[in-house]
Amino acid sequence: MQIKAKPMGPYQTNCYIVSSDTTELIIDPGVEATEWVMKNVKSPAAILNTHGHFDHVWSDRELKERLNIPVYCPKDDVFMLEKDPFGQRTPSCKADVAVEPNARYTIGDIELTFLHFPGHTPGCSAIEIGENWFCGDFLFRGSIGRVDFPYSDPEAMKESLKMAMSYPKNVTLYPGHGPKSTLEAEKRNIPYWIEVI
Repeated sequence: MQIKAKPMGPYQTNCYIVSSDTTELIIDPGVEATEWVMKNVKSPAAILNTHGHFDHVWSDRELKERLNIPVYCPKDDVFMLEKDPFGQRTPSCKADVAVEPNARYTIGDIELTFLHFPGHTPGCSAIEIGENWFCGDFLFRGSIGRVDFPYSDPEAMKESLKMAMSYPKNVTLYPGHGPKSTLEAEKRNIPYWIEVI
């Protein structure tokens, strides 16, 4: 599997392209992501959103229309794609698949799971592909997603962090902002965040 990444827009939101021998997936195409994605894909199969914040979904509609591929978004965040609740003038996009918590999919020859970790947003998820989590704004290197936004839930975030602590294997973390990390490394920080939220 090949992973390409590029920080996009004023918030430097990581957009990822995950490729197998036969399948390409686009994860979190944010602000100004379209042209980079178009230059780096041949025949992508889907757009995947870790959550619904505008800086992760901004280019969903344009890429969906240009590539004629479906958008997968956690069901509890679908309203953010459609209604621009933060008034950012995000291009409205209808999710083709409203993903249920912890749902599994096979897209082309790639198997993946949307692991539900609410808190930052109601539907916030880490997309598990192989030994990797594309974890959006749930976990970062040395930090976690904010819980002071509208629709955030600090108590839900605490429970999500506890679930991450009990996850039985190590995975590489590809976050929505900043450099990659590992779950093993972040487990050293998570107890602190549970305490201070």
